[in-house]
Amino acid sequence: MGVGFFITMAKRKGLSLRKEHKSKTGGLSKKGRDYYNRKTGSNLKAPQPQGGGRKRSFCARMGGVKGPMKDSKGRPTRKALALRKWKC
Repeated sequence: MGVGFFITMAKRKGLSLRKEHKSKTGGLSKKGRDYYNRKTGSNLKAPQPQGGGRKRSFCARMGGVKGPMKDSKGRPTRKALALRKWKC
């Protein structure tokens, strides 16, 4: 699941993910994953770009998500950054 999903879930649970919790290259930083896990009782793990079941599952789900790959200023969206980080 993409970082947008976790941000949405965090907002539902009353969490606020700050800039320091997000990686500039896409997804959540280690600090962000630890914060989210601690607050929600989840077990988020780091991206698995080298392959495996988690990568296939993530790429299949995120590849079908609607939305642009670039914003109005031509910068990659969080979706695009996450897909790039996972090497989808």
